[in-house]
Amino acid sequence: MGHVMANPLPDIIAERLAVVFCGINPGMSAAVAGHHFVGRGNRFWRVIHLAGFTPEEIRPEDDRTILQHRCGLTTVVERPTARADQLSTPEFAAAAMRFEQKITRYAPRFVAFLGKAAYAALSGQREIAWGRQPTAIGGSAVWILPNPSGRNRAFGLDQLVSSYRRLHRAANPELHNDAGVDF
Repeated sequence: MGHVMANPLPDIIAERLAVVFCGINPGMSAAVAGHHFVGRGNRFWRVIHLAGFTPEEIRPEDDRTILQHRCGLTTVVERPTARADQLSTPEFAAAAMRFEQKITRYAPRFVAFLGKAAYAALSGQREIAWGRQPTAIGGSAVWILPNPSGRNRAFGLDQLVSSYRRLHRAANPELHNDAGVDF
């Protein structure tokens, strides 16, 4: 069998979104399918629906419809790998500048990292708390969410949903009476 180089997964992004969700890099199955979060074990689509971002659970093949809900999807590093730990530090460093330019250009209200690893690699910080960060990227507030991957067994569905719901409240204050409270 010939080795087929998977195409990088295209960003789903537009200007002035409420939230751009950001993974470390595409998984192989997503890159081959050309759609985000296709892995059966990945809970992303279910979690963002239950947290209030989408009125129904989007199917991975309809991933572009997330834009209708003022949300987008991107990755820090474009190269697909089977596991995120196959990325090198220099690869992250090279990707960081492109990533920051992208976020500055599209200016979402929040950029939400799925897991601490991507943000740790970008920021060089070791200790990172969940939730809203004191720093911004471009003009966008930074938020750290637990990774919804099926491999992340530390977080059950309920915990994922409640942490994503806090971001939904912060990113859409007009939909909530508790405007501005994000803890």
